Amino acid sequence: MRKKYLECGRVVSVHGLRGDVRVQPWCDSPEDLTGFATLYLEKGEVPMTVEKARVQKNMVLLKLRGVDTPEAAQALRGKVLYLDREDDTLEEGQHYVQDLLGMTVADADTGRVYGVLRDVSRTGANDVYHVEFPDGAVELVPAIPQVVVRIDIEAGRMEIRPLEGLFDHDTTV
Repeated sequence: MRKKYLECGRVVSVHGLRGDVRVQPWCDSPEDLTGFATLYLEKGEVPMTVEKARVQKNMVLLKLRGVDTPEAAQALRGKVLYLDREDDTLEEGQHYVQDLLGMTVADADTGRVYGVLRDVSRTGANDVYHVEFPDGAVELVPAIPQVVVRIDIEAGRMEIRPLEGLFDHDTTV
Protein backbone atom coordinates (compact mmCIF):
# COMPACT_ATOMS: atom_id res chain seq x y z
CA MET A 1 0.00 0.00 0.00
CA ARG A 2 1.36 3.37 -0.99
CA LYS A 3 1.88 5.93 1.75
CA LYS A 4 -0.13 9.17 1.55
CA TYR A 5 2.66 11.25 3.11
CA LEU A 6 6.19 10.95 1.74
CA GLU A 7 9.42 12.01 3.41
CA CYS A 8 10.86 14.95 1.50
CA GLY A 9 13.57 16.46 3.70
CA ARG A 10 14.94 17.19 7.15
CA VAL A 11 15.22 20.50 9.00
CA VAL A 12 18.93 20.85 9.71
CA SER A 13 19.29 24.34 11.18
CA VAL A 14 17.88 27.78 11.83
CA HIS A 15 18.45 30.53 9.26
CA GLY A 16 18.29 34.15 10.39
CA LEU A 17 16.21 35.84 13.05
CA ARG A 18 12.69 35.48 11.60
CA GLY A 19 12.24 31.75 12.15
CA ASP A 20 13.38 30.49 8.76
CA VAL A 21 14.76 26.95 8.63
CA ARG A 22 17.34 25.27 6.43
CA VAL A 23 16.12 22.00 4.98
CA GLN A 24 18.16 19.22 3.45
CA PRO A 25 15.86 18.14 0.59
CA TRP A 26 15.38 14.48 -0.29
CA CYS A 27 14.00 15.24 -3.76
CA ASP A 28 15.53 14.94 -7.20
CA SER A 29 16.51 18.60 -6.93
CA PRO A 30 16.15 21.24 -4.19
CA GLU A 31 13.83 23.24 -6.47
CA ASP A 32 11.26 20.41 -6.28
CA LEU A 33 10.67 21.19 -2.60
CA THR A 34 9.95 24.89 -3.23
CA GLY A 35 6.69 24.23 -5.08
CA PHE A 36 4.55 23.11 -2.14
CA ALA A 37 2.09 25.36 -0.30
CA THR A 38 1.87 22.90 2.59
CA LEU A 39 4.38 20.51 4.09
CA TYR A 40 3.80 18.25 7.06
CA LEU A 41 5.43 17.19 10.30
CA GLU A 42 4.87 14.09 12.42
CA LYS A 43 4.36 11.70 9.48
CA GLY A 44 1.66 13.91 7.97
CA GLU A 45 -0.31 14.67 11.12
CA VAL A 46 0.74 18.34 11.46
CA PRO A 47 0.28 20.57 8.38
CA MET A 48 2.61 23.55 8.03
CA THR A 49 1.82 26.35 5.57
CA VAL A 50 4.86 27.41 3.54
CA GLU A 51 5.01 31.20 3.34
CA LYS A 52 8.29 31.36 1.38
CA ALA A 53 10.71 28.85 -0.05
CA ARG A 54 13.95 29.34 -1.92
CA VAL A 55 17.04 27.37 -2.80
CA GLN A 56 20.40 28.31 -1.34
CA LYS A 57 23.16 26.10 -2.68
CA ASN A 58 21.83 22.54 -2.23
CA MET A 59 19.55 23.44 0.67
CA VAL A 60 16.05 24.91 0.85
CA LEU A 61 15.26 27.89 3.06
CA LEU A 62 11.68 27.74 4.32
CA LYS A 63 9.54 30.24 6.15
CA LEU A 64 6.70 28.33 7.78
CA ARG A 65 3.60 30.06 9.10
CA GLY A 66 3.65 30.28 12.89
CA VAL A 67 7.42 29.78 13.12
CA ASP A 68 8.49 33.38 13.72
CA THR A 69 11.48 33.21 16.06
CA PRO A 70 14.84 31.46 16.08
CA GLU A 71 13.66 29.53 19.14
CA ALA A 72 10.56 28.25 17.32
CA ALA A 73 12.72 27.31 14.34
CA GLN A 74 15.23 25.55 16.61
CA ALA A 75 12.41 23.36 17.94
CA LEU A 76 12.02 21.97 14.38
CA ARG A 77 15.69 21.07 14.03
CA GLY A 78 16.09 17.39 13.14
CA LYS A 79 12.41 16.98 12.22
CA VAL A 80 11.49 15.20 9.00
CA LEU A 81 9.21 17.04 6.58
CA TYR A 82 6.59 15.23 4.53
CA LEU A 83 4.64 16.06 1.40
CA ASP A 84 1.17 14.86 0.50
CA ARG A 85 1.38 12.57 -2.53
CA GLU A 86 -1.78 14.23 -3.91
CA ASP A 87 -0.03 17.63 -4.00
CA ASP A 88 2.61 16.35 -6.42
CA THR A 89 2.60 14.96 -9.93
CA LEU A 90 5.14 12.68 -11.52
CA GLU A 91 5.98 12.38 -15.17
CA GLU A 92 5.33 9.11 -16.98
CA GLY A 93 7.81 6.47 -15.86
CA GLN A 94 8.83 8.30 -12.68
CA HIS A 95 8.34 6.78 -9.25
CA TYR A 96 8.85 7.85 -5.66
CA VAL A 97 11.84 6.09 -4.13
CA GLN A 98 9.70 5.26 -1.10
CA ASP A 99 7.36 3.28 -3.38
CA LEU A 100 10.28 1.27 -4.77
CA LEU A 101 11.86 0.24 -1.47
CA GLY A 102 10.93 -3.30 -0.45
CA MET A 103 9.95 -4.29 -3.97
CA THR A 104 10.63 -7.81 -5.20
CA VAL A 105 13.20 -7.80 -8.01
CA ALA A 106 12.82 -10.61 -10.56
CA ASP A 107 14.15 -11.64 -13.95
CA ALA A 108 11.94 -10.32 -16.74
CA ASP A 109 12.44 -13.42 -18.88
CA THR A 110 12.46 -16.31 -16.40
CA GLY A 111 10.54 -14.86 -13.46
CA ARG A 112 13.34 -15.93 -11.11
CA VAL A 113 13.35 -13.75 -7.99
CA TYR A 114 16.74 -12.14 -7.34
CA GLY A 115 15.89 -10.38 -4.10
CA VAL A 116 14.46 -7.20 -2.62
CA LEU A 117 15.22 -3.59 -3.49
CA ARG A 118 16.68 -2.10 -0.28
CA ASP A 119 18.11 1.29 -1.31
CA VAL A 120 18.51 3.72 -4.19
CA SER A 121 21.63 5.77 -4.86
CA ARG A 122 21.65 8.84 -7.07
CA THR A 123 24.76 9.02 -9.21
CA GLY A 124 23.95 11.90 -11.53
CA ALA A 125 23.90 9.83 -14.71
CA ASN A 126 21.26 7.38 -13.47
CA ASP A 127 19.97 5.94 -10.22
CA VAL A 128 21.44 2.70 -8.91
CA TYR A 129 19.23 0.13 -7.18
CA HIS A 130 20.64 -1.88 -4.27
CA VAL A 131 19.18 -5.38 -4.48
CA GLU A 132 19.57 -7.67 -1.48
CA PHE A 133 19.77 -11.35 -2.45
CA PRO A 134 18.47 -14.15 -0.19
CA ASP A 135 22.04 -14.92 0.94
CA GLY A 136 22.42 -11.33 2.22
CA ALA A 137 24.66 -10.15 -0.59
CA VAL A 138 23.79 -6.77 -2.06
CA GLU A 139 24.24 -6.19 -5.78
CA LEU A 140 23.97 -2.87 -7.60
CA VAL A 141 21.63 -2.58 -10.57
CA PRO A 142 21.73 0.47 -12.86
CA ALA A 143 18.28 2.01 -13.31
CA ILE A 144 18.51 2.22 -17.08
CA PRO A 145 15.98 1.08 -19.70
CA GLN A 146 18.33 -1.67 -20.95
CA VAL A 147 18.15 -3.31 -17.50
CA VAL A 148 14.88 -2.28 -15.82
CA VAL A 149 12.10 -3.70 -17.97
CA ARG A 150 8.98 -3.17 -15.81
CA ILE A 151 8.03 -1.59 -12.51
CA ASP A 152 4.65 -2.48 -11.06
CA ILE A 153 4.12 -0.36 -7.96
CA GLU A 154 0.77 -1.95 -7.12
CA ALA A 155 2.19 -5.48 -7.29
CA GLY A 156 5.42 -4.47 -5.52
CA ARG A 157 7.48 -6.01 -8.31
CA MET A 158 10.32 -4.89 -10.54
CA GLU A 159 11.43 -6.95 -13.52
CA ILE A 160 14.97 -6.62 -14.78
CA ARG A 161 17.10 -8.06 -17.55
CA PRO A 162 20.64 -8.04 -16.11
CA LEU A 163 23.50 -7.20 -18.42
CA GLU A 164 26.09 -9.95 -18.73
CA GLY A 165 28.44 -9.88 -15.74
CA LEU A 166 26.22 -7.49 -13.76
CA PHE A 167 26.09 -9.62 -10.63
CA ASP A 168 29.34 -10.42 -8.80
CA HIS A 169 28.25 -13.61 -7.10
CA ASP A 170 26.59 -16.76 -8.39
CA THR A 171 22.90 -16.03 -9.03
CA THR A 172 21.96 -19.62 -9.84
CA VAL A 173 21.28 -20.42 -6.18
